[in-house]
Amino acid sequence: MDFFNENNIVIFDHPLIQHKISILRDKNTGTNEFRKLVGEIAMLQGFVALSDLPLENVEVETPLETCMTPMIAGRKLAIVPILRAGLGMVDGILSLVPTAKVGHIGMYRNEETHEPVEYYCKLPSPIEERTIIVTDPMLATGGSAIDAIGQIKKHGGKSIKFMCIIAAPEGLERLHKAHPDVQIYVGHLDRELNDNAYICPGLGDAGDRIFGTK
Repeated sequence: MDFFNENNIVIFDHPLIQHKISILRDKNTGTNEFRKLVGEIAMLQGFVALSDLPLENVEVETPLETCMTPMIAGRKLAIVPILRAGLGMVDGILSLVPTAKVGHIGMYRNEETHEPVEYYCKLPSPIEERTIIVTDPMLATGGSAIDAIGQIKKHGGKSIKFMCIIAAPEGLERLHKAHPDVQIYVGHLDRELNDNAYICPGLGDAGDRIFGTK
């Protein structure tokens, strides 16, 4: 088995995911490679996260005969990145399901309280009929993820998954406690948060490294 799954929490142990995360951690990994790796990791995680999408049999004509064959039913999938770092994971999931709709939730961290402040929310409609994947490479305190998922639920979202690359134990526990119905997918569970609420050993500021800013 290449991942751990208990109580709606999936912590991956796949060699490809772990290898790519190790390259992300390296401070010498440049923006272009970092961005590509984030997308590749999201695609690998998405392969598992989307394993429960419903199927329906449709009629297809092959070069030899007509047959009934399974296809994804409804294609009602929404990807909702938490801006801005969550954008880096969107293309990886879209490579698996190109028909997915994309919403956006904008938040920034108050540097004094370390709590998230929302400034934007735009979701595909009707959101209540869709399977929703919320993306953010880093799950630190859990505040942004908790608030983003709360906003989606207020708008009617029901079937929600959260996907991150790195998580701190504190944030994972807090998110699971706040939203026990949400399936959480974690690339790697790191050691702890430091006094500034950054994940250690971590990989730095994911948004800055994805977009080449400081």
